[in-house]
Amino acid sequence: MSIQQDIAEPGRWQRLGHVVHAHRLEAGLTLAQLAEQATLSQSFLSQFENGRSNTSLRSLQRIADALGTTATALLAAADTAPRSPVVRATEDTRLPQADPEDGSVRSLVHGDRNLRALEFTGGRTHGAREFVHDNDELIHVVHGAITVVAGDEELILTAGDSYYCAAGVRHRWWAHTDDTTTLVLTVADGLTVRRRPHRPRNP
Repeated sequence: MSIQQDIAEPGRWQRLGHVVHAHRLEAGLTLAQLAEQATLSQSFLSQFENGRSNTSLRSLQRIADALGTTATALLAAADTAPRSPVVRATEDTRLPQADPEDGSVRSLVHGDRNLRALEFTGGRTHGAREFVHDNDELIHVVHGAITVVAGDEELILTAGDSYYCAAGVRHRWWAHTDDTTTLVLTVADGLTVRRRPHRPRNP
C-alpha cells in the first residue's frame, strides 16, 4: 500500500499521523526505534500516529529527520486538496509550535508540488536549528527583520529584503520580533534542478 493510499479521511492531524505511520513502516522502524531516533516519547508518537494528538513543527522536524524526509513533505502528503492551485487566507494550514517564541508557520501550497512555500510569523527561536537542502532556497522578509547565518556569513534582512541560499549551504535564521513575517520558497526535496554548463562568452 502506498503512503498516499494509507491516508485516512478524518481531520488534518489524523491524516498527518497516518502519513507518519506509513513512512515508519516503509522505513522498517518500530515505534520505539522512531521514538529513540527522534528523541520523543513513545507514548506521544503512539497517540500522534493514531490521531489522538497533534504535533509542533519542531517535533515534526525531528520525526522527519529520523524517517529521512522533511516536515514539508509529510505535511504535503497529508493535504486533502493536492490539486487546488489556491490557498485562501481563511484556510487553516498552520502548524502549532512547541513554544510561543517559535511563532507559527503556514503552508502556501496545497499538496505535493514541485515548489514548496511557507509563511512564518515570528520565530525568534528558529536559529537553534541548522538546515541544509539539496536545492536552492529563497528567504524573503515581508515584515520586520530576521538574521540569516549561511556558511561563514551573517546578515540582517529587513522588510523587502531577500536572501538566495544555494543548495548544500548550511544555514539558519531567526526573527527579531513576534510579528515578523518571512516567506521561504524552495524546490521540493528529491527533485533535481538542472543547470546548463557554464561556457565562456565568445570575444
